[in-house]
Amino acid sequence: MRDVAITGIGSTLFGKHEGRGLESLAVEAANAALRNAGVSRKEIGALYLGNFIAGPLSGQEVLAGIVADELGLENIPCTKVEGACASGGIAFRHAVLAVSSGQCDAALVVGVEKMTHASGGQVTQALNCAMDNRSDGPSGLTFPGLFGLAWRIHAEKYGTTRDEVSSVVIKNKANGLKNPLAQLGAELSFDTIRQSQSIADPIQLYDCCPVSDGAAAIVVVAKDRAKGAPDLPIDVLASVQTRGSPRIAGHRDIVSFDATVKAAEFAYRAAGLSPKDIDLVELHDCFSMAEIIDSEDLGLVPRGMGAKWAAEGRTRVGGDIPINPSGGLLAKGHPVGATGVGQLYEAVLQLRGIHANQVKDAGIAMTHNLGGSGIACTVSILKRPDA
Repeated sequence: MRDVAITGIGSTLFGKHEGRGLESLAVEAANAALRNAGVSRKEIGALYLGNFIAGPLSGQEVLAGIVADELGLENIPCTKVEGACASGGIAFRHAVLAVSSGQCDAALVVGVEKMTHASGGQVTQALNCAMDNRSDGPSGLTFPGLFGLAWRIHAEKYGTTRDEVSSVVIKNKANGLKNPLAQLGAELSFDTIRQSQSIADPIQLYDCCPVSDGAAAIVVVAKDRAKGAPDLPIDVLASVQTRGSPRIAGHRDIVSFDATVKAAEFAYRAAGLSPKDIDLVELHDCFSMAEIIDSEDLGLVPRGMGAKWAAEGRTRVGGDIPINPSGGLLAKGHPVGATGVGQLYEAVLQLRGIHANQVKDAGIAMTHNLGGSGIACTVSILKRPDA
């Protein structure tokens, strides 16, 4: 297996893109990544496109081939990848495998989603395709309800309070103000969060990520082909995918996802690192409680202390382990298929030292992308070459 690196990145704004289709967003991000990579289109040997709900919301599938055609790529393998909210992260892993195994010398990853044109009911119904609808569907449970249950159990086990959870929201929304791609950066108070609309008690409005449109793209190349890249190539030390239970009742503990725990374990082993080596993480905070659970499952924060560390400022930029300096899903937005690729985009900016909310001396970054009720997970570890 060959060493691989990221040489190109591109992204649209995350938010509302009225009057634009999926293909237009994907092509914008991909063109930016190709320009940044310093490779010709003829060198791209495969395209992997992460998308989850273009079928039900836009009536369009076969997106990978359509996007490749609009980009003017050769007659190469073009594959749409679906893994619920982890679709983008899985697409990236496929590209890494294609290049590291020698199937091609360069691969393009694109993640894209268009959601804001649909009604709230349509979006909820589409997102609920990420559940096992034979078992969990009849209960009527939605994802806010799932994380509301997780919050209650976390609070019962560890004494987690409303204000501690709100610290995650305040941190990420403030980070979003510094990110030019973010959808909903804001300066929030504890009172404002407490007084916001109830969604699935104790989940309130600001505990939820927004519905978004957007696309992001990455070019992965064999490391020995990265030397001529116009910007600093970033090494890929690990890109891991795991499976968790498809059913809520299959989880041994609703405040921990086995898929994340195992993915982190495998990624650390592949990279030859431990949690203390990570300088920053972009993780899957679809809800405020999700960040708390994820940070603990990744081994970055002691079990039961995710909310308390946020309240103490230990997960801010400048703290012990900066979590979601981009603003995360809570502030940047969650165009589902694009999210995992967008996390990698943010991590590369950090490792190149040019992020708008820069973590000082960032040398090693982790990304974490979780799908459904914990059924699919990817964890990747990236490294600045001189770190």
